[in-house]
Amino acid sequence: MNNRNRLTTYILIALVLGIVVGYLVNANVSTEQAKSFSDAMSLITTLFLRLIKMIIAPLVFSTLVVGIAKMGDAKEVGRIGVKALGWFIIASIISLSLGLVLVNLFRPGDAMAVSGALPAVGTSSGIVTSSLTLKEFITHLVPSSIVDGMAKNEILQIVVFSLFFGTAAAAVGARATPLIDAVDGVAHIMLKVTGYVMNFAPVAVLAAVAGIIAKSGLGVLSTYGIFMAEFYFGIVLLWVVLILIGMAFLGPRVLRLIAELRGPTLLAFSTASSEAAFPKTLEGLERFGVKNRLAAFVLPIGYSFNLDGSMMYCTFAAVFIAQAYGIELSLSTQLTMMLVLMLTSKGMAGVPRASLVVIAATLSQFNIPEAGLLLLLGIDHFLDMARSATNVIGNGIATAVVAKWEGDLGEPTKDPAIAPLR
Repeated sequence: MNNRNRLTTYILIALVLGIVVGYLVNANVSTEQAKSFSDAMSLITTLFLRLIKMIIAPLVFSTLVVGIAKMGDAKEVGRIGVKALGWFIIASIISLSLGLVLVNLFRPGDAMAVSGALPAVGTSSGIVTSSLTLKEFITHLVPSSIVDGMAKNEILQIVVFSLFFGTAAAAVGARATPLIDAVDGVAHIMLKVTGYVMNFAPVAVLAAVAGIIAKSGLGVLSTYGIFMAEFYFGIVLLWVVLILIGMAFLGPRVLRLIAELRGPTLLAFSTASSEAAFPKTLEGLERFGVKNRLAAFVLPIGYSFNLDGSMMYCTFAAVFIAQAYGIELSLSTQLTMMLVLMLTSKGMAGVPRASLVVIAATLSQFNIPEAGLLLLLGIDHFLDMARSATNVIGNGIATAVVAKWEGDLGEPTKDPAIAPLR
């Protein structure tokens, strides 16, 4: 068993153990004790996620700068960027549309409306929201300081700076070679650091799952069982759609890609964080045959523009809340909502519960009670697990397809972490 298969096995075992431990704690101790246990477990999960965040900024910067510098052609960078954004827009439309179709087909909010267990209109959800204007998006896109952007792990800002830096390095030519070699060394060091941090992943997975089960109990799953089953069905359907589209471009080899991404997908599922899976997703794409310079360019952009699972959840959850309060939304209103979500979801962080902020901001624009978010807070972690895993699959397929379009999809490699960045 190689290292990555061993890690996947350990994470799966930790996931099962987490469920068992969390159930036993919830069933045998008081509510206060269960909450204390959950808080203690959250410290372990938070430590792991912070270790991952520690890696992301230098890893994205170094791999992207080296990749762009070795492309040497600004036109090539622009062409790849346009193709990637084109795919992201199509995937966004598919994800948002599928969420709308399924929530109107299943109408999960009707059962909640009949139950009468609705938070009063005007009750605060506790979710801090902010509207997104074009001015705010543009000013957020370009960092006022790259140090500040890296400190806050603003992936989109790091990508913008890296584009300028890498393009300038390519223009300078031979005089920039020593610097690019040094940055290349940083990339390899960060990949090695990733390996060290990932040894801690099974412990973090066990803590994350045990903590949430101990605090919420399995009873919350039975209360919202139908809603969750319908959403997970939608996630599975979205996976099928994405894989079939990927197969249209990659052929049967897309199944090999899914196999390469099973480790980071399971990690994202267990921790409910797409960011946690970023380093291993990058490695998996390189093993699949995507050249590092392209994967390092497309994948970070995807983390801001192509969160398929999160986008599907946004339409599904927003209309669910409207249904629960008996608010009928016309087709034109729902399509308008889809367009709003398509814009406001761009730049959404791949971290737990980021999509709730986007949903909260959207509800107010369509006069839907924000209090409805309280219906989802208890089960959001379990829903976030599914959408985070989907984000990894969606970005993996997107990157591989763009590589295929560019003719940069090579043969699979065994260990890209020690191979020269291409």
